[in-house]
This record gives sequence, structure tokens and C-alpha cells, in this order.
Amino acid sequence: MVPIALCSIATLYLIGDGVIRTSPKRVAPPESEENIKTLFRNGDYVGAYNYCKQNPSPLTNVLRVGIGLLGEGKEVTEEGMTGELAKENSSMQTYISYLSVIGVCAPMIGLLGTVTGMIKAFAKLGASGIGDPSGLSAAIGEVLVATASGLIIAIPAFGAFYFLRNRAASSLHHIQDIINRLFRKMPYESLAGVHLGDDELYAAIPNWLVQPQGSGQTGRLITATEAAEPK
Repeated sequence: MVPIALCSIATLYLIGDGVIRTSPKRVAPPESEENIKTLFRNGDYVGAYNYCKQNPSPLTNVLRVGIGLLGEGKEVTEEGMTGELAKENSSMQTYISYLSVIGVCAPMIGLLGTVTGMIKAFAKLGASGIGDPSGLSAAIGEVLVATASGLIIAIPAFGAFYFLRNRAASSLHHIQDIINRLFRKMPYESLAGVHLGDDELYAAIPNWLVQPQGSGQTGRLITATEAAEPK
């Protein structure tokens, strides 16, 4: 019964945590939505990026990635937001999926307790005989409590799992609707090549194309083998 009690505590915690995580106000705070819309209307994409960074939420996390990639074009921006949206979905679904695990394991734990209890009851019966049938009936009734307890935990766990999973999907669809409205008619051509945000750019010109100053030589394309050769 101790593992079953732990499963019941975990179920209550995961249900409460899932309700909070999938709350529309937690996933896409209305205040953040309105502030970002105002910044987009004013064309202040740097301000929008900074606001998203300072006010993290699933909505602002996705928008921060999208705004940071605006200078790379529409396709790269949409791919970046899709990837971040998938990450947020995975983050929400991870804890929710544990409810499904509990829903499967709790009846099995209860059944295990029942089987081990029955083994002990019949072992005692074999040793002392059936002088008191009522004692055997009481023992069997007691061990069946484990199976009933496992089912009592599993049913709400499964119900909460499907409810929270659908609630999370609905919240993510709401984020997608907000993004579609914000990025509609986005002037990507005016933002081409612009680096928004403070993320460091690591890509640079290959070092074998960089010539020393005053060498009088022009850069040429060389193979990776040549680049790896010691100078």
C-alpha cells in the first residue's frame, strides 16, 4: 500500500501542476499579448524582443525566437518559431505524460499486492487447515483492497491525462493564432540582414580565406585538406 499511497500523492501533484502549466493566462498572458501588439504596431521590434526576453512565457519564448530571426527571411523565421513551439509543447507534455504512467502502473501495483497477499493467505491455510473459513474470507477481502486502491488512483489519473493533454493542445493553438496575426504582412524585405536581439553570432569567414594585411595576395577557395595542412 505504500507505493499506492505515493502514486496517489504524485497524481494530485501532477494534476495541480498540469492545470497551472496549461492555463491560458500562464501560456499566453493577455497583458503580454497586448504589449507586444503595441510594439509591433509601432515597428519597435527591438523593444518587442527585449520585452519577450524579460517576460518569459510560452508565448513570449516563441515570439522572441521569431523576432530574433526576422532578418533571415520569412522561411527561417517560421521554421524557428515552429521549432520553439514544439519545444514548449514537449515541456508541457512531459509532466502530463507521467499521469498516463501512473494510470498504467497503479492497477499493476495493486494487483501485485493482492497476489502476494493471497499467497500468504493460502500458505497460512495450508499450514493450519480450514478450521475457520471466516478468517480466510477476511484475509482475502483485505488483500483485495490493494487492487481497488490501484483502480481508484488509475481512473482519475487517466481522466486527468486526457483532459490536460487536450487543454495543452488548445493553449498551443491559441499561441499559433496570436503569431499568425502578429506576423501577417511582416515587411521581411525591410528587415533583410538585420540582426535583432543580443544573441552572439558565432559564424565567421573561414580563417583560410583571411589574408594577412600587405600580403598582396587575393583570397582563393581551398579544400578542407589544404586547410588542415600545417603551415
